[in-house]
Amino acid sequence: MKHIQSRDNLFFKELAKLGGSARQRGKANQTLLDGTHLLAAYLDAGKLPQHILLNAAALRDAEITALLERAAAVPVTQLDDKLFAELSELKTPSGILALIGLPQPAGTIADSRFALLLEDIQDPGNLGSMLRSAAAAGCDAVFLSTGCADAWSPKVLRAAMGGHFALNIFERQDLLGVARVFCEQPLRGLPAYHSAGTLLAASLQAKRSLYDCDLRGNVAFLVGNEGAGLSAGLLDMATQTVAIPMPGKIESLNAAAATAICLFEAVRQRVEP
Repeated sequence: MKHIQSRDNLFFKELAKLGGSARQRGKANQTLLDGTHLLAAYLDAGKLPQHILLNAAALRDAEITALLERAAAVPVTQLDDKLFAELSELKTPSGILALIGLPQPAGTIADSRFALLLEDIQDPGNLGSMLRSAAAAGCDAVFLSTGCADAWSPKVLRAAMGGHFALNIFERQDLLGVARVFCEQPLRGLPAYHSAGTLLAASLQAKRSLYDCDLRGNVAFLVGNEGAGLSAGLLDMATQTVAIPMPGKIESLNAAAATAICLFEAVRQRVEP
């Protein structure tokens, strides 16, 4: 096991750049997973990291030891505690980081049957929560506009809790083009009345309730920016505009909460006999 004690170490410098720069993550095609839960989710997805980084206390942790056994073929480097803390955004470092290559999405837009189209979602916590909900609901793909937060940043990864590794994530997408392809996709074992993909957008002004919609076919939910909502062009692409009933005295829902409600209404309908 190697041991790095100086921040002048070239490998450490490269790792530090990854944590703070979306541009560097894209250039290197790598990111860092912080903590046992994310690494376990990555291993559960059948993947191996490129490198594992530990602090001094990690080798005395039974959970970390078990993960190291699962990734026995992966190089391991121990960092001095101060250097490790510089790479971790957690107030109390977990003791383990994993360097991974950014997974590439499989398939095409036309392969998707249950998707999210996210336009200019700025808050990393919101984006991570949406990815977590999409993974839990069984979505096959998430399409992100160029204005979205970086899907592979440390904050988004933590908020998604491993959801990244159960999804095909397409970044920097022309969502209008994605929407057109989704609406034109052919039937694949679906009832005859589902002749094409349905694009749903939630709006406070919509008169139709989400719960009155048939969500059993090819469905994609359009979700817009936290403040501005969906752009006019993408809103025009929606085949249905719906409202989430809110009988209480609150004007609107957080974008991530609204997304989860929509996704799991689709789940409810799909699992019913």
